[in-house]
Amino acid sequence: MSISTSLETDIFATPNAAAGDVRQELIGAERALKIRAAYTTRFVATEFSKHPEDFHLIAGAAITPQPGDVVIARVAEIGKHTRLESPVSRRQLMFVGQEIMVAYGNRYAPDQFLAHVPDSLEPCHLIAGGGLAGYVTQMHTSIDAATAIEPIGLLATNDGVVNLRDFAPLQVGTPSLAALRAEGTVRPPVIAVLGTSMNSGKSTTLGCLVNGLSNAGLNVAAGKATGTGAGNDPNLFIDAGAFPVCDFTDFGYPTTFKLGYEQVRDLLAAMINEQAASGADVVVIEIADGLYQGETSRLLRDPLFAAYVDTVVFSAQDALGARAGLDVLQDAGVPVAAISGLLTASPLATAEAAAQLEVRVIDTYALCRPEVATALLPVRAASL
Repeated sequence: MSISTSLETDIFATPNAAAGDVRQELIGAERALKIRAAYTTRFVATEFSKHPEDFHLIAGAAITPQPGDVVIARVAEIGKHTRLESPVSRRQLMFVGQEIMVAYGNRYAPDQFLAHVPDSLEPCHLIAGGGLAGYVTQMHTSIDAATAIEPIGLLATNDGVVNLRDFAPLQVGTPSLAALRAEGTVRPPVIAVLGTSMNSGKSTTLGCLVNGLSNAGLNVAAGKATGTGAGNDPNLFIDAGAFPVCDFTDFGYPTTFKLGYEQVRDLLAAMINEQAASGADVVVIEIADGLYQGETSRLLRDPLFAAYVDTVVFSAQDALGARAGLDVLQDAGVPVAAISGLLTASPLATAEAAAQLEVRVIDTYALCRPEVATALLPVRAASL
């Protein structure tokens, strides 16, 4: 074994005959202060800022990143994402040459990118402003190319590579003390918000529904079970009056695309259990993307979904999408309380939908009214 050192970068290499060279790089307190952390890495970043000496980087041909692994990368070229969402959701303007802390993940976004975790620390892309590194294979024709980044190394401690799950406050399969104490009690009503696709108005619909329920004097817990990590939606839910609020990043997942289905299923159940155990009167959960997205489509027909979700508010972009989406939900046996979303911004589209649907079409912002929101509460409640 040979060890080389560099005073300038604090690098030492440890060759591995079986797997190729694995390089380790010390970070140093001064350098650590300059690294811009992303929202997805916020729990890791908290410890990193306190104790940078406990962390180092590893790189080399033998390194294969996994979803959720934290990487320090250099911004190579600014593209679609010009800003990186900080741990407190501030939009940090990025500059070429800066070092950023993001997490590897896969992304499914029909109006942006299809991307995957690469097999090596090769140059790749910032595929989401919330802090997701991946390699773009497809993109929407209307957007700029993804911001290019150059991974320097995976963040590691003496215990190994740092994954978001290592620092997440909630864990699938390990309920919190509150959730354990709530087992066997009656679960509050659970409403899920789904939509035809990205940008159908799901988050706004959920925010207005939360606000209406809160205005009625109810304690509302909210969560986002699937999607791509970002602070926009959780902050919207908080602003609307929900408490507590969580999303899949609180369980250590930067994104849910390409997670094993059992993981997605268990994540939904764990999230509802944690939110229900908070003492909330009602739980509202967003499920991202559209009904044809793989994990969403399977969830709808899973007995677990029927056991945990009492009713759905469906968000659509237009009347035809509302009709088709309602058909899909009804075919899966999912109860739908109302249709809302982007289509209600248009009186004509709203009238078209109302004429074709057997459930109520409700203007998104009307959901802020207590009497409208509470009318959607399901009667059925299940045990935790």
